[in-house]
Amino acid sequence: MNDDNQENRPRMRYFRYAVLSLTALLVLSLGFALVPADPPEPPAPPFTEQARAAALADALELRAAGLQLAGGTADGGAAAGLDRVVTLLTIQARALLLPEAAAASTAPSPATATPTTPAPASMTAAGLATALAASGTERLRDAAPADGGMARLLAGAGTAQVLAAQELAAAAGSPDAVAAVGRAVPGGTPNVSEAASTAPAADPGATAPATPGSPSACPLVPSRQAAVSEKAQSGEQVPPPGPAAPGSALAALAAAELEAVYGYQAALARLPEDAAGPASEFLRRHQDLVEDAEAASRLHCAVPPPQEPGYVLEPGFLAAPAAGLAQLEAATLPAYGDVVALTDGSARTWAIAGLQAAAERTVHWGGDPGAVPGILLDETRLPLLPE
Repeated sequence: MNDDNQENRPRMRYFRYAVLSLTALLVLSLGFALVPADPPEPPAPPFTEQARAAALADALELRAAGLQLAGGTADGGAAAGLDRVVTLLTIQARALLLPEAAAASTAPSPATATPTTPAPASMTAAGLATALAASGTERLRDAAPADGGMARLLAGAGTAQVLAAQELAAAAGSPDAVAAVGRAVPGGTPNVSEAASTAPAADPGATAPATPGSPSACPLVPSRQAAVSEKAQSGEQVPPPGPAAPGSALAALAAAELEAVYGYQAALARLPEDAAGPASEFLRRHQDLVEDAEAASRLHCAVPPPQEPGYVLEPGFLAAPAAGLAQLEAATLPAYGDVVALTDGSARTWAIAGLQAAAERTVHWGGDPGAVPGILLDETRLPLLPE
């Protein structure tokens, strides 16, 4: 009897060990199953969103610095320049703000808004001009690879920031503070007829040219005006215009440049001698731009507009040709903005440089290119900055 008990004890001990081992294994397996794994890191935002967020952050920071400087400066010229910079950055920040981020907010006015980021104690008007020019240059650089609509917004914002930086630096007595920044295309502007051959997009229904400059590479594309006239005469329904495309945008730009050429030719004889020299140079530049835009539109299988025998100029143009030329230059800005939005690669780089140059010529003649050159902004429809 005792022998049987002694034999059973090791068996019971092994059984207990087995039960305990199985229990421990079950607990561990349940624990591993119940503890969730670490969630994967969210993917990085697309480049366009990163560029927008960076532009907004810079605009808000520079705006705060401008507000602080404007409240303490005694220089009338610099103070006026700072006020214009703050207004500019306020509009740009609203344009860059996502609508959902501004829900249920009220817009702070430039005169009463409180800076969200204090400016460095050593910041001066000249220092702000340098920082503003650097921000503008970064926006222009980011516009090249960004998506279409955001590319237009970044290019316009960068152009306006560089111009505002130059004005502020001059008002602060330090024009050299921005001398080394602000150009989107170092070393000059590329030729768009060459650049356009690298742009892959073409008008809907048209085949991209296989050989740049070869008329036979594109199918015969009649002008829309001729097609509409033909359909109207035959009683057919006229289709609505198709979606915007690079070729049509370049053709529209060529039309705007043709009108600018006509305006400069009419104004030259009526400008004072000191203004006639720059006007002659600008006229030659516009004539080159017409040729470039027409050639590029053909490469995209679009039909450039014919040159009109004359254009209707604004009343008072001949009496005040400088103001009239400013209006003509400003009228080309939306056309350049369209080309920026609808092209890419070298063609977009050409359009960004053209947008900058047109804005500079607008300022040269005393005009205002707007807070975002290249976009016709309705400020009443922009989201409001959060308080």
